[in-house]
Amino acid sequence: MSEENQFIVTERVQSAITMVEEARGVPLSASCVVHRGELLEILDQARVALPSDLQSAHQILLTRDSIIEEAQATADQLIILAREEVAELVEQTQIVAAAHKEAAKIMAEVEAEAKSEREEIEAYIDSRLATLEVILNKTLDVVQRGRDKLQGVEDKHVLSELSE
Repeated sequence: MSEENQFIVTERVQSAITMVEEARGVPLSASCVVHRGELLEILDQARVALPSDLQSAHQILLTRDSIIEEAQATADQLIILAREEVAELVEQTQIVAAAHKEAAKIMAEVEAEAKSEREEIEAYIDSRLATLEVILNKTLDVVQRGRDKLQGVEDKHVLSELSE
């Protein structure tokens, strides 16, 4: 509402109040005598000066309780949805954390088992290589004796023993 309209409305309402205050009272009652035409004219001028927005505001005031209830219901619904979403996110976070923990436990077990198996395999291979080494050393001894025999080393050795 413009300042001019506010001024007109305020002035007209004040005039109506003054007219009622200054009106002649009816003896033995709270009533007074007011010139109907003058008072209606003042009030009509005030009504005309009021913008149509005031009527809209009046209508909103009449329906505000339902608007507030509707807004409260919507807010309550949003709060419920938000709480459900937060609970779901927390649950998912807990599930993910539990999965990570379980995965770390499984990985540790697998690594320990792999290390153990690796050590067993290395020990087995080492024992097999040691056995092979013994066999190869014996084979080399046999080969060396065979070569020595072919070259007559044994005969020379036997002859050297006889001369002693």
